[in-house]
Amino acid sequence: MVHVCRQTVSHYVSLFNEGGLELLLHRDVAPLREPFLTEEQQEEVKQLVLTTTPAELGWDIASAWNTKILQSYVYHRYGISISREALRKLLHRKGRSWTRPTYTLAKGDPDRQKNFERQMDLIKKN
Repeated sequence: MVHVCRQTVSHYVSLFNEGGLELLLHRDVAPLREPFLTEEQQEEVKQLVLTTTPAELGWDIASAWNTKILQSYVYHRYGISISREALRKLLHRKGRSWTRPTYTLAKGDPDRQKNFERQMDLIKKN
């Protein structure tokens, strides 16, 4: 009737009996499905993204990780083929989100930059 196998229904019933509707609705991964990466591997990927760049590891010339580079890294490091979307969701579960890198001008003159910002504000008002 609901187009799932008997074992899945049995699993749902046992989850409901164990923790009610809250446990039944809580999902980090699909029920009865093992994650692609172990918890230790997931934590290692998180730390990798936080503390290094692909260029530092000699992996790519890029200065920031993206899912395409990370997908290749995971395949070569762990031998696991994982989709880019699955990697994005994994990082999201670990409290990470994609952001554009911000650049600072090391040789920039702070006084001239403030003056430029004031001029831009005046232009925007007019």
